[in-house]
Amino acid sequence: MSQRIISLAALTVLELSPPDMIEVAARAGYSHVGLRTEPATLEEHHFPLLRDAELRRQTLARLRDTGIKVLDIEILRLKPDTRVADFAVHLAAGAEFGAGELLVAGNDPDEQRMTERFAELCDLAAPYGIHPHLEFMPWTDCKRFTDAQRVVENAGRENGCVLIDAFHFDRSGSRLEQIASLSPSRMRYAQLCDVIGPRPDDMAEILRQARQERRFPGEGDCDLVGLLRALPPSLPLSLEIPTQRLLEQGVSALQRAQMAIDHTRRVLERL
Repeated sequence: MSQRIISLAALTVLELSPPDMIEVAARAGYSHVGLRTEPATLEEHHFPLLRDAELRRQTLARLRDTGIKVLDIEILRLKPDTRVADFAVHLAAGAEFGAGELLVAGNDPDEQRMTERFAELCDLAAPYGIHPHLEFMPWTDCKRFTDAQRVVENAGRENGCVLIDAFHFDRSGSRLEQIASLSPSRMRYAQLCDVIGPRPDDMAEILRQARQERRFPGEGDCDLVGLLRALPPSLPLSLEIPTQRLLEQGVSALQRAQMAIDHTRRVLERL
């Protein structure tokens, strides 16, 4: 098994502050973390990295002390009223942390406008050395792999990428053979988890599962070996595995992060 970057995503241990998350990642054997500069929902608890200079200082210090690197920042949304210039503060923070990747969601029913905004964001991100990744999710306006591929390719920017998350890949009905049509240069990392059971008919239930109840790799029904073989070799993996049931049972963030990476390594040994 070749060595590859394995990153701890914020959603896996969302209760932790960024410095504590970095400490947990180091103790569990990760090389990288993903940081949230913008919350995914209005309801989730958020640590305001952009507004809190002291938190930013502590985060940078913990990165230095542990040797952990930042893989990506998240999550910026392209909406009908988005002003892409407003994202500059996130990109500046991402560059300060050393992130090379940015997670982007498409929440605009006008695909042409979404494509133009994505191109504009790529242009804004380029001087920072950051690659925006459009993540398809079945409840957004960019629902499937083919939707994200079309927007990114039509945007026509070298640093524009598609983010494959194993959960969304499964729940959107995307297919492994479709991946071969995307240039490997358009994929700089992927998000890994497992999914259990058939795809629900209710989108609210899909959303609940995505944010609260995923499974560790190898515990569910996804063909993760097939997915990993379809992706570029040694692609960095971000482990995004919220497990609300374990949190409620008192399983610590360190234990959950350790379970996630241990399960992932066992899957990787099967490649």
